[in-house]
Amino acid sequence: MSRTGQLIPSQQKLAEKLTVLNDRAMGMLTRIYNIKKACGDVKSKPAFLSDKNLEGAIKFIVRKFPHVDSKNNYWTMPFVQSQLQQVNNIKGEIMKQLSLYYFTFVDVMDFKDHVSELLTTMDACNVHFDITTNYDLTKGYLDLIISYVSLMLLLARIDDRKAVLGLYNYAHDLTHGKVDQNFARLGQMILDYEQPLKKLQEEFTPHSKLVACALLSLHQVYPRRNLPAEQWRQAQMLSLVSAPGQMLNPAQSETMPCEYLSVETMEKWIIFGFLLCHGQLTQSDSAVQLWRLALSGNYVITLFRDEVLYIHKTVEGVFEGIKGYSKRVTETKECANYAVVNAGPFHRERRAFLRTALKELVMILADQPGLLGPKALFVFMGLSFARDEVLWLLRHSENPAPKLNKRPNPVDYEDRQLPELLYYMEELRGLLRKYNQVMQRYYVQYLNGFDSIVLNNLVQNGLHQNLSVCPEDESIIMSSFVNTMNGLSVKQVEEGEIFDFRGMRLDWFRLQAYTSVSRAQLVLRENPDLARLMNTITFHTYMVDSLDEMAKETSDLSNFCFYGRLFEQYFQWCLETPSQMRYSISFPLICSHFMNCTHEICPEEVVKPMLSYKQNLRTAGGSTRERKSQDTSFCDRQSKRHHIGDRSLSQANFFLDEMAKEAKNIITSICDEQCKLGDQLLPKNAAKTISIAIERKRNQNKAKKLPQEPDKPGRESMRRSRTDVTSMDKLYLMLTELCSAINYTPSIQVWEHTFAPREYLTQHLESRFTKALVGMVMYNPDSGEIAKPSELLNSVEAYMGVLQTIENYVHLDITRVFNNVLLQQTQPQDSHGDKTITALYTNWYLEVLLRRVSTGQIMFSPNRHAFVNVGVDPNQVAVNAEEFSDISELRSLAELLGPYGMKFLNESLMWHISSQVAELKKLVTQNKDVLTTLRTHFDKPALMAEHFNRLRDVDNVLKRVTIVGVILSFKTLAQEALNDVLKKRIPFLMSSIIDFQKHFPETPENNMVRVEIVNEMASAAGLPCDVDPALCAALRVQKSENPDDDYKIACLLMVFIAVSLPMLSLDSQSSFRADLEGHTNNIHCLAKAVNSIAAAMFTIYGKGRVTIEERLKEFLALASSSLLKLGQETDKLALRSRESVYLLLDQIVRESPFLTMDLLESCFPYALLRNSYHAVLRQDNRM
Repeated sequence: MSRTGQLIPSQQKLAEKLTVLNDRAMGMLTRIYNIKKACGDVKSKPAFLSDKNLEGAIKFIVRKFPHVDSKNNYWTMPFVQSQLQQVNNIKGEIMKQLSLYYFTFVDVMDFKDHVSELLTTMDACNVHFDITTNYDLTKGYLDLIISYVSLMLLLARIDDRKAVLGLYNYAHDLTHGKVDQNFARLGQMILDYEQPLKKLQEEFTPHSKLVACALLSLHQVYPRRNLPAEQWRQAQMLSLVSAPGQMLNPAQSETMPCEYLSVETMEKWIIFGFLLCHGQLTQSDSAVQLWRLALSGNYVITLFRDEVLYIHKTVEGVFEGIKGYSKRVTETKECANYAVVNAGPFHRERRAFLRTALKELVMILADQPGLLGPKALFVFMGLSFARDEVLWLLRHSENPAPKLNKRPNPVDYEDRQLPELLYYMEELRGLLRKYNQVMQRYYVQYLNGFDSIVLNNLVQNGLHQNLSVCPEDESIIMSSFVNTMNGLSVKQVEEGEIFDFRGMRLDWFRLQAYTSVSRAQLVLRENPDLARLMNTITFHTYMVDSLDEMAKETSDLSNFCFYGRLFEQYFQWCLETPSQMRYSISFPLICSHFMNCTHEICPEEVVKPMLSYKQNLRTAGGSTRERKSQDTSFCDRQSKRHHIGDRSLSQANFFLDEMAKEAKNIITSICDEQCKLGDQLLPKNAAKTISIAIERKRNQNKAKKLPQEPDKPGRESMRRSRTDVTSMDKLYLMLTELCSAINYTPSIQVWEHTFAPREYLTQHLESRFTKALVGMVMYNPDSGEIAKPSELLNSVEAYMGVLQTIENYVHLDITRVFNNVLLQQTQPQDSHGDKTITALYTNWYLEVLLRRVSTGQIMFSPNRHAFVNVGVDPNQVAVNAEEFSDISELRSLAELLGPYGMKFLNESLMWHISSQVAELKKLVTQNKDVLTTLRTHFDKPALMAEHFNRLRDVDNVLKRVTIVGVILSFKTLAQEALNDVLKKRIPFLMSSIIDFQKHFPETPENNMVRVEIVNEMASAAGLPCDVDPALCAALRVQKSENPDDDYKIACLLMVFIAVSLPMLSLDSQSSFRADLEGHTNNIHCLAKAVNSIAAAMFTIYGKGRVTIEERLKEFLALASSSLLKLGQETDKLALRSRESVYLLLDQIVRESPFLTMDLLESCFPYALLRNSYHAVLRQDNRM
């Protein structure tokens, strides 16, 4: 104001106030929105608002609102005091919890005052608005009006507003002895806005002239922006190739910023503007045209986030109360019917056009990113158009159409191809980020080499002769524009300098305000060339320093955050449609938009989660979080229920997880099919083909119908036509599409967190591969059935073959998956504590195969290097031992389990042996005195026979030693298989291990510990050792504190075994089978048991190799002496297996690395052994 009281427009700071108040409006909308959502949910609203004890007091306060004063005579009446006593008891808690609610309403009241003041000032300045010239000023003005109207409408939707304000004020009065100073005005504002639109119409009556001026300027923009898709196609909108000769020319427009202005925003301006200033509808045909066009395109419009307004119902309610507006009501109903029936198809066709147009843009710009410079306007236009269509579909799908005479087609509101449009929007955003520097270089040169020159010429040559008397402020601003652009250079871009043109744009905003008021010396509307040039320059500056801000303005989809059900539904549809699968990555990418809708005035929406998100990564987005304290303040409740950051993380995690699951399911289906095809190539499947061939050959000359030959493997790959599509083709198509989405980007940034889509797939593949491996074992504990190792290996190789092809679609390290999974399978438990194939096969071989060996059903055949069936128990399911223990099967087992798994198998075998040895030691202790006597009197036959009869549990000893021998025989087979596999896999390393073991000297300097370490290394590689290190480790646990007693027990154990050998001849199953080179009851395994136990025990308790040799010589002497007595027996039962038992001595010596045949011949006639071999061979031939 001047000293004379006259208003000076240039001092009113209109640009600054519009900027600040528009920002403030978004913050206030955010806070009021959160209050409405909190009060609308029983779980999140303050607890005492739902307390039954306070229900009477709250109703009383609401009924008397806004007259809330404890000193009022009426309020001091006894029956009133009794109702309000509960409030007095918790007044402190009420003030604590409602303070933020209350002061938010106070802030709304202050905001209302500032808006009213600014609008009045602008009326006084008689500002001229034109969206095509003073774009920033007009847009700021209309945005402020719409935000203000939306705020007051939202305020009126808070059901508990009177209860909140009344309770707080009453508690304040009880606490401080007086009501809050703001409450009187605040209460009146609440009452005034009980019917918000009526009150707003009254408020805007003085402002109707300026509002109409601003709205009518949209007549040049809105109709051409709201064209149907068919006209877009005819005009080849957004096409870069429609005019190839002009492809390199920069895209220009006289209304540059209006080209990417949101249509939804313009529709809100028109609907709310003319609703408040409806008198203009009777004065201007242009206003009516805009009004009808806006009403015909929607039946709901967004207030804020997911809060919408049914516009036709609202307009009808307002106009029905105005005399003479019956025609307007009828017109509104017609527009409502039109919108319900035709708006859906109209926007459906536009989305279809935009999918094609944006796809073309993406393909051309990705191939020629240099075009991003001259054609940037097309990019932002495309993004803006697409964003408008997406948001239109979102709000109309969520909010059902009003019930009118005509019904909408539901198909128009379910767009299963929406993910494709979202994907191309994200593609364009990605190109803008990727080629940011390309655009900077282009527009820096544009500003410096063209815009500055044109602007300078325009200033110097004068604009309608007005710049010759240009005011000082305008002159300074214009000069600063030219100077700023003249100071730009490409070198700044190359050096990575940060550009900031916000000051320049704010100056242009100020200049618009200075030149748009009445009595301005420089009138902007009279200089449209200056306005067009400066609007274009403003756009060019955005391309240099604010690309992210422009992308946010034109393509922000953060509203999906508040339409969670629809968001997830479209995602599920996307995964169900193979042609849309590649676009599914757009959903987690959109989650990074969510933080754009937060505001610093409402910090509770952006506070860090109370718990580490890593602990809640798999939690659903709507789950609750524990709080650090029991404070239930507004911020705490809001951050718990409406925390946008946490929601964005949960949604992104959910989408990526579901994509990886779907890819995993497809891969699993392919793997299962490939495993079936691989099973067709197994040798066992050739038997049927061979039998049919034999049958055909046998009956080829007969009239008998020949059996049909089955389809051969590979027939499924033969096609008669390229159009034939198999289930595998469909699976691979789906896999290709989905992997394209997963491989789209290596990482996604969402609220300071990084998501790696490929890692999700890797984790799911690891989990699925682990379950598949265990599942393919097909182990049934009840029946004892299990898959053959060779068949499992074949299935695993087929599975791995499919997984390796994934690398063709996604940049994954499948080798890492194999290493992680297969290495875990070599341990008894995986990382989740579940059983592995190592545990399952170890358990099966120990508890099924070897247990049945001990029952006499299975025999170990050294000739076949396998266990074979010799008898079948009718009560048990037959197991073909040879199919699981021959060399090929054990090699497959070694391939599957690897050295670590085979080591665990050996350790488990040794544990069983150690338990048997422990029992043998107990038996030796029971017969200790007798065995001591037998050991010292082996040369006295009579005394030996007398003391032998005093021995107890002789059969038990022989049985347990046989079991030990069987286990050791199986271990030998497994070690040989492992050795064969390792020689094939790591031949050079194996040769080094063999050489090291062979040449490591057993000298006094190299004590037994060092020798045992070498043996452990050799044993882990499957090499045989004179002393089994695993058996030594198992028996060492049983070592007592007195080594002499252990040594003596070991010696007596060998004596017990030696003197008990003749008892084997009494068993009819002890006969030797020459065809299998073994005894039916597996007593030939005693040879390995004796040598291994002796070597291990005397290594532990004795003094190395010398002690082993001495004790084995003693054993040989006792055994030969005992067996020679069989020649003196006359009992036929004792003689029926005598020759077979004699062969044990030969087998013991042959197995032993410590005994020689010369030593055997010195104590047992070789002729007797030779005759025994002849005898068992003759007996076997007779059988």
